[in-house]
Amino acid sequence: MNQSHSGAASRRLFSSVAAFTLVALAAGQAAAADELNALVWCDHTDPALIEPFEKANDVKVNLKEYEGTGAGLSILEQSQPGDWDVMVVDAVDVHRVIDMGLLGEMPADALPTADIFPELRMEENNTKDGKTYAVTEKFGYNTISFDKTKVDPKDMEDLSVIWSDKYKGRIALYDYYLPMIGLVQLGLGKKTADLSNADMPAIEEKLSAMKTVSKQVSDVVSSQTALATGEVDILVGGGEWITASLAKDKPELDWIVPKQGAVRWAQSIGVMKDSKKPDLALKFVQYILSPEGQARLATSSCYWGMPTNQKAGEHLADEQKKALRWDDQPAYLKNTQLYPIPTAELDQKMQDAWTNMMQQ
Repeated sequence: MNQSHSGAASRRLFSSVAAFTLVALAAGQAAAADELNALVWCDHTDPALIEPFEKANDVKVNLKEYEGTGAGLSILEQSQPGDWDVMVVDAVDVHRVIDMGLLGEMPADALPTADIFPELRMEENNTKDGKTYAVTEKFGYNTISFDKTKVDPKDMEDLSVIWSDKYKGRIALYDYYLPMIGLVQLGLGKKTADLSNADMPAIEEKLSAMKTVSKQVSDVVSSQTALATGEVDILVGGGEWITASLAKDKPELDWIVPKQGAVRWAQSIGVMKDSKKPDLALKFVQYILSPEGQARLATSSCYWGMPTNQKAGEHLADEQKKALRWDDQPAYLKNTQLYPIPTAELDQKMQDAWTNMMQQ
């Protein structure tokens, strides 16, 4: 795979990359007075999320879905300045987009910063030189999902299970090298932020062991299907974004943050620097960050994830909060780490290691 540093590319495989996903206006509604163009991930294409903003502001939101930061930047390179008003991007890639001069400054006092989980404010990712260019809107975990009726849940508390022989042939590996190598690093008792060339030999050894005990290495849809149908009992790299939306129909599916921790993904949203409608674009960001917008984004039909605004809980049903592990978040946030952010050289070595594992 030649994906950018976008962990969330994972969760966006639920729907194909479309040229333009135009969110339909309600039947019979007159043409909107204004339009807004947003470059987003698939969770933002749910009409249940977009239509309330459209109706409240008499605006039509044109959505273009993309997968992976590299793909998003390619779209921008082929566009004219001002073509796009809003962009959703992996939190670890925000600075990359800022440094390219693509994101505009947003007034910090116009954002609900005080309502966001402290660990998710991520000033180091979303700000530069004291200026705010993005805000984290949603997050979750790459960890272990499993069928609790077919495995011992206690075994899932230790990351070493992902290369153990005990469940050989009953494991699916999620096919994205960054979070998976991050999980291996954690399983070896080290921090994702400290991952270096020196760690790669030990990581490659464990990747080989993981491939040996696995039944398949596959994308999100195939992995989720395999777990839901019982083809496999464990999905390494899964999390709430895999099982939460299935909780009602598949209560036997569960996920856990092992004692060594898990890898945390986070996505941010910002206003494009060359937007011709910066005020409307900011209003859209404010809506997405509002308690109501956050609750809708958290339970999007594409994939579920934790909202960063703590007040969103007031707009989520008890069963939704349970599926997202709302009450466990303080402990999870303390025991999870962000994706590795490798240099170009290390990133290539990581991709090569993953490719070698796939060919094993």
